[in-house]
Amino acid sequence: MTQLLIRGGRVVDPAGKLDALRDVRVRDRRIAEIGEHLTARDDEELFDAGGAVVAPGFIDMHVHLRYPGYPEKETIDTGTRAAVRGGFSSVACMPNTNPALDTPDAIELLNAEAATRAHCRVYAIAAMTRGRRGRELADFAALARAGAVAFSDDGDTVADAAVAHAAAVRARDVPAPFIGHCEEPALKAALGNDGIVEDAAVARDLLIAASTKKAWHIAHLSTATALALLRFARTCGVCATCEVTPHHLTFSAGTTGLGASEAVNPPLRRDADVAALRAGVRDGTIDVFACDHAPHTAAEKAADGTDAAPGYSGLEVAVGAYAAAVPDLPLSRFVELLSVNPARILRLPPPSLTPGSVADITMFADRSWIVRPQDFASLGKFTPFAGRALPRKILATVVDGRLAYHASRETA
Repeated sequence: MTQLLIRGGRVVDPAGKLDALRDVRVRDRRIAEIGEHLTARDDEELFDAGGAVVAPGFIDMHVHLRYPGYPEKETIDTGTRAAVRGGFSSVACMPNTNPALDTPDAIELLNAEAATRAHCRVYAIAAMTRGRRGRELADFAALARAGAVAFSDDGDTVADAAVAHAAAVRARDVPAPFIGHCEEPALKAALGNDGIVEDAAVARDLLIAASTKKAWHIAHLSTATALALLRFARTCGVCATCEVTPHHLTFSAGTTGLGASEAVNPPLRRDADVAALRAGVRDGTIDVFACDHAPHTAAEKAADGTDAAPGYSGLEVAVGAYAAAVPDLPLSRFVELLSVNPARILRLPPPSLTPGSVADITMFADRSWIVRPQDFASLGKFTPFAGRALPRKILATVVDGRLAYHASRETA
């Protein structure tokens, strides 16, 4: 077991109310000590964190690992290798797999695969309905007992409002939140990718959350109107949270130069929406940074017309992209969005660097680097950030006391 001394970094730990230059000692998978000028012991590996930030391990609560069913797109091994390279000590994976993660057996199969293949912690998000078909409700209590940390039919909206309401009533006493993929199907069929498609679905889900008192999280929120609806719902006491992706914080429609390959759900929006999302990050309305890592094969992304698969590989660019989009964001708020808040929403153990805490740690620095998708650990090599310089770089990721990634060694 690795014993580690992280020396000379700026420790930013919102839970521990600490922002200062400190050394961090890791022993037996836990934070053993924080102090100044700690002396390295003979059995400890020394990590020089001078000029770097040392933070509680980052969590991405919206990741597609494509397991089971799509090994050509991603595997547990490649997806979590990408995660630790991106600074994430934990990920929560979505259930649009084959078969869907809609039974305790499916959750247990995922957990068993992760136990032997994963480079970071993997948490399961289970389906809201059987097969994600939007009709028959999943067994929420049984799925939670199997380890599901949330429920979602992500990739599709539960189109029938009565079904969505019934699901919320049945799951009301299960603490794990619902995560809404907000696209009103009938409006989408009629209007294409107009923002009202998202806004109508967000409004409906927030009304159901208000009626049932079920905790609700809005995935990949992308419009100014949806953000305003969420803000208003909170003033009415609705338990609702949301996330934003790096691409929706950066690009507006048609600005990537990628043509059909730009496809993503929800689509890239107007400049005004991008500005509203950035303001929502700054003012605290947006709770979480989540990259919606959605790897596809090169052939799927290169398809003509409307056939290009929607989504981008995001784990390895996320931290740098967030820093580029909102460069004035205080570091404590940056860490909250990537660590503290996703853990709170998913009811995971609170990430912290206080002594006694589990040693999940992310280390990064404000150093420019160029995105080269061909070097990704993910099998998905497509990102609109390709060739861009990003201002923040992951240096190392510690998972359960283990140095899972060290940039200078490329050991992950």
